Amino acid sequence: MKLKTINITKTFQETKVLDNVSLDLKEREFVSIVGPSGCGKSTIFNIISGLVKPDSGDIYINEENYTGKTARVSYLPQKDLLLPWKKIIDNVSIPLILRGEGSKTARVKAATYFDLFGLKGFENKYPFQLSGGMKQRAALLRTYLFSKDIMLLDEPFGGLDALTKSKMYLWLKKVTEELEASVLFITHDIDEAIYLSDRIYVLSNRPARIVKEVTISLPKIRDKEIITSLEFIEIKKSILQTISEFI
Repeated sequence: MKLKTINITKTFQETKVLDNVSLDLKEREFVSIVGPSGCGKSTIFNIISGLVKPDSGDIYINEENYTGKTARVSYLPQKDLLLPWKKIIDNVSIPLILRGEGSKTARVKAATYFDLFGLKGFENKYPFQLSGGMKQRAALLRTYLFSKDIMLLDEPFGGLDALTKSKMYLWLKKVTEELEASVLFITHDIDEAIYLSDRIYVLSNRPARIVKEVTISLPKIRDKEIITSLEFIEIKKSILQTISEFI
């Protein structure tokens, strides 16, 4: 097992946010987390990444206890957080520099991924010169370079228009499979979760607990038309029905 949370519980002041949340992520798996707004999805990511300590429970990565430890997984929050005064090549090189690489070496290493991430030719542009989709590609590359095996993505496409989103789904599916990364993904978009995922965890309202686990039996290679298939629609109906019980 690549990543596992065991009975994670968390209370902030007098508000219980998480209630014995246990989930896992296998090698090269794409797993989404969905649930009512404000139920505690981002808190799970903050605990996995070591930014917040749970009141009880443990985090295991490759069978080693990482509870409360930082700098093991990569984490992309809802905003891209690109530094506006740095060129894109320098923005994405930051994780390598933080690990002790010289800036020149870091740029050379980061540049080898620009073609795969659809950023070839944009190395010396600044964030304001990129579209929303391109900025998210840059942010995802920077996230990947921080920790290449486990990526936590918290609604990375939330600020994009519908057309750009659909293109990003196709792109992200292809890239994560090629990179052989293991991904935990938070989204409010059920179509997005079904299209991208191997499995989906459905959370209840706060305090969040897992109320459903859905294995997505759709073909591994998916195109845009699959969202109109009967199987896709049935999966969506099942998830929406579960969520509606906790709103």
